[in-house]
Amino acid sequence: MANLGRWKRALLAGGLLATSTAVLSQSDDNAQGDLAITIYSNGQALVQDVRQIAIAAGRSRIEFPDVSAQIRPETLSFAASGAAIVEQNFDFDLLTPQKMMEKAIGQTVTLIRTNPATGVETRERAKVLSTAGGVVIQIGERIEVLRDDGLPVRVVFDRVPPNLRARPTLSVNVQSDRAGTRPASIRYLTPGLGWTTDYVALFDEARGTIDVQGWVTLTNNTGTTFSNADTLLVAGNPATGQQQYNNYPYRPVPRGTSQVRPGTESADREQVGDFYLYPIAGRTTIANAQTKQVSFLDVQGVAARKVYGHTVGWLANYDEPQNVSSQIAFSSSSSGGLGDALPGGTVRFYQRDRKGSPQFIGESGIDHTPMGSELTLRTGDAFDVLVKSEVENRNRITADEWERVERYKVTMPNGDVVTGERERPKTFWTTTMRYTLTNAKSSPVEVELVQAGLDYGWWSRDLRILSEDVPGKQLNADKREYVITVPANGERVVRVTYATRY
Repeated sequence: MANLGRWKRALLAGGLLATSTAVLSQSDDNAQGDLAITIYSNGQALVQDVRQIAIAAGRSRIEFPDVSAQIRPETLSFAASGAAIVEQNFDFDLLTPQKMMEKAIGQTVTLIRTNPATGVETRERAKVLSTAGGVVIQIGERIEVLRDDGLPVRVVFDRVPPNLRARPTLSVNVQSDRAGTRPASIRYLTPGLGWTTDYVALFDEARGTIDVQGWVTLTNNTGTTFSNADTLLVAGNPATGQQQYNNYPYRPVPRGTSQVRPGTESADREQVGDFYLYPIAGRTTIANAQTKQVSFLDVQGVAARKVYGHTVGWLANYDEPQNVSSQIAFSSSSSGGLGDALPGGTVRFYQRDRKGSPQFIGESGIDHTPMGSELTLRTGDAFDVLVKSEVENRNRITADEWERVERYKVTMPNGDVVTGERERPKTFWTTTMRYTLTNAKSSPVEVELVQAGLDYGWWSRDLRILSEDVPGKQLNADKREYVITVPANGERVVRVTYATRY
């Protein structure tokens, strides 16, 4: 269709696309009525449109222009007093030069060519034979291909094909018990309307606070503008009816990640089912192919602190020191926190320089987060604080006794039953990890160092800590945390010896 596309551009440059009077007389005003739109964070939206419609008695056809071009017709619901829907149709072929040519196959059109030297126009009647890969026409006894050679050419159509619409249009056939104008509502689901959340957080390290603004970004790719709509946002992902599978791919342990401890507080916000609602104040117009931002959160002076963190994988042996992660920790609780449930999105952190100008220091993504959560979000790598993890010593030791680990029972083809036991020695390992932390800052820092990979499965949960230079805190079966103070312009070496089954 590349040639057809080039020809279409040439046609538009020619300046004429003639249509029937019926189409040209249509009003350019939006035909939508009282709109209410609910937009979900999974890209789906519910559109509810109430219009004043003159409905005839008996069976008649009602048209609803300006519906979403991506409407899911099977989700349509129609309601009007005294009228019942009999049949519905969605005309999704929109009036474009390309569609006009495709629908004109087998029909006769008028070609107008202009001599670029003299400006004289010539008219010829031509039959459209094909639009596959280009436009093939028949003029009298000869066959021609409309070329994209830059010469002025226009095509005049006798009429607009009946199934082409200037705007996406839904039509319904209804059976009404009376005539008269009354409210008629349609409700349908459509993709193409979506929203995302962005947070702007200004961190004041000296005061230990952040100021947070939350912005909702609306996007409309439905092919239709929704005017003066009452808009409601839903934080959640309603099931779509498609089967989903849980996959558990192996993922290496990152050396610095954001962490969220889910909260248990109820937000003072309306819910529908298990989803939180975020209404947009006032009515708004969501234009097609438009991005619109609306503020929904503005909180100052939330308690926050800088955290240095690093996660080490089991038996990690670094060739070179690694930068620890710079993180900012804060709460979404009602007392001293943001005091709201947070829709999933991106949090961007800023900090003022000596001149007082805010400078970008990093960003991190969050999922839908309940109120009362403790968030520790990574902003980047700390320039001056590094850590080197090394396996200093690792020895294998064997238990004095053998352990029976498996009994088996096998039925042979002849019906005999064979039973038995397999045995293997129970082995243990002692591993000494050495962590070397350096700090080039002029003040001491605390690094939250996490040793991960301690849990290899149910058979291995016999972890023992033989010695540790800094008291550790067991976060779970897999992770143990050490809070290590590194002196200003100094170095700190910490050793921990583990006894494990692996």
